[in-house]
Amino acid sequence: MVTLLSQPRRIPGGLRLDANKAQSLQQPLRAAGVPERLYIPLSQHIGDAAEPLVEVGDRVLKGQLIARSPGYISAPVHASSSGEVVAIGDYPVPHPSGMQAACIVIATDGRDQAAADQLRMENVLQADPADIRQRVRDAGIVGLGGAGFPTSVKLNPGPDREVDLLVINAAECEPYISCDEALMCSRPWEILEGIHIMRHALHARQVVIGIEDNMPNAIQCLQHCLDESEETGIRMIPVPTIYPAGGEKQLIYALTGEEVPSQGLPIDLGIVCHNVGTAAAIARALLQGEPLISRVVTVTGEGVRQPANLEVRIGTPVAALIEECGGYTDAIARLLMGGPMMGFSLRSDTIPAIKTTNCILAASYRETPQAPPASPCIRCSDCVDVCPAGLLPQQLYWYAHARNFDRIQDYHLFDCIECGCCAQVCPSHIPLVQYYRFAKTEIWSLESERQFSELARQRHEFRLQRLEREKKALEERRAKARKSLKPKAGDADAKQAEIAAALQRVKAKKAEQSVQARNTGDLTEQQQADIAAIERRRSSGSGQP
Repeated sequence: MVTLLSQPRRIPGGLRLDANKAQSLQQPLRAAGVPERLYIPLSQHIGDAAEPLVEVGDRVLKGQLIARSPGYISAPVHASSSGEVVAIGDYPVPHPSGMQAACIVIATDGRDQAAADQLRMENVLQADPADIRQRVRDAGIVGLGGAGFPTSVKLNPGPDREVDLLVINAAECEPYISCDEALMCSRPWEILEGIHIMRHALHARQVVIGIEDNMPNAIQCLQHCLDESEETGIRMIPVPTIYPAGGEKQLIYALTGEEVPSQGLPIDLGIVCHNVGTAAAIARALLQGEPLISRVVTVTGEGVRQPANLEVRIGTPVAALIEECGGYTDAIARLLMGGPMMGFSLRSDTIPAIKTTNCILAASYRETPQAPPASPCIRCSDCVDVCPAGLLPQQLYWYAHARNFDRIQDYHLFDCIECGCCAQVCPSHIPLVQYYRFAKTEIWSLESERQFSELARQRHEFRLQRLEREKKALEERRAKARKSLKPKAGDADAKQAEIAAALQRVKAKKAEQSVQARNTGDLTEQQQADIAAIERRRSSGSGQP
C-alpha cells in the first residue's frame, strides 16, 4: 500500500527559477473568440493519427465527430465550432521541426451551433467503469499536462492491477505557464467533479492533489471546495516550488517517497497520475456533454501587449490568440509554444493551438537570450547536480555525439524527461537536450527499421514454408493419382480374357459370313489353283495378289 508522506520531500536536482506568472494572472480566465478558420490536426496525441470522417464541402456542428480513432492508443477529433469543411490536407502543425501534417480546415459560420449531446451520463458515479472509459475515449480526452496520452487508456490499469493512489497533478512548475492555476481559481468545482469520476473509474483507495506552494489563490479555492463538499477522501498537499516538481515521477517521489522504476510506469507502484485540466475536461464531457474542443492556454511574454489565460478552441491559429491579447509589442523576438525550458520555437504564427498547447510565449531577447556558441565539455558535473532523474547527462551527451546508441541506453537515456535543467547550467552552453532528443529519435527509427526487417524476414520464411507445403501436397496428390491409374494383376488378366473373347467373336462372325464356292467343277485346274490361293491370302489377311 502506498503511504503519503506527512511532509513532502524535496525532489533531487532541479532549479529555482523566476516564476513570471503574475503578468498572465492579472485578468480572470476568459473565452477567446472563434476564428474565421480552424486548422484541426488529426494527430494531437500520442498514438495513431485519427482518420477523417468528413469530406470537403460537408457542414459540421460544434462537437461533431470529424475523425475517428483507428486504434487503442489514439483519440478521436471533433469540430471546435460549426461551419463548412473547406480543405483536408497538410498544413503547419506544432512540432520542433516545423513539419506539416494532415489537418481538417473548417470555415466557421459564426453561429457556433452544437451537435446533439451523446456523451452526458446520468448517475455517473454509479456507472460501470468500462462505460466511463468509453465515454472519455469518445470525447477525445487526452492528458492536458504533458504529451497528450489518451486518458481512457490511463483509466484502464488492467484486470490484475489495483490502484492504491490517484495523484492529481496541480504542480505547474515551468516559468510563465499559468493555465492550470487560472483553471483552479476559476473552475475548482469542475476539477473536483472530474476527480470524483476518475476515482470511481479507477476504484482508487486514496486521492491526493499535489500543488506547488507558490499558488496561494489556487490552494484556497480548491480547499474551499473540499471543505464545502465535506470530502474526506481527498487530500491536498503543497510541495516545494522547484523546477521540475510537476514532472509525473518527480511529483510522485515528493508526495510518497517512492521512485518509479527505470523505464517503468506509476501503475507499477499502484499509482495513476492525471492533470487538473484533464479532470476538468472529463467533468465537462460526462456531465455537460461537451467533448474536448477547447482548453485553457496561457498567452504571455514581453512580446504581447495584454498577457492572459484564454479558453481557446482547438485549431485556433496562434496569430488569432495574439490579437485576442492586444497584438505584438515591439519587443517580440521569438515565439514559443510551451515554456522557456521545454517549449519549442514556432516558425509562423499560423500554426494552430492543439490539445496539448498549454502556453504561447511571445518572448523578448531579454527573456530568451541567444546562447553563445557551444564549446567543449569541461566535465564540471554541474549537469549531474541538477538532473532530477539522477542521470549522468555528460555521459549521455558523449554517447549521443558519438552515435553510440547501444551504450547510451545503458545510461538510461529514456528516463530523461527533457526538462532542460542540464542545458540551463552548462557553462559550455552545449544544447544537451537536443542531443538527447536526437538520440531518442534515432533509436526509435532504428528500432522501427529493425521491426520492419524482422517482419519482412518472418513473411519471407512463412512464404517459403507455404510454398514447401504446397509442393509437398502437390506431390502427394500426383502420387495418389498415379497409384489409382496403375492396373492391378487381376484387372490385367480380365482385360486379356475380354480381348481374346472379342477376337473369338470376330472369327466366328467371319466364319458365319464366309461364302462357299459353287460350280467349281467346270473350272480348269489352273483356275481352281488361283481361287485357292486367293482364299488363302484372304484368310491370312493379306490383300496382295
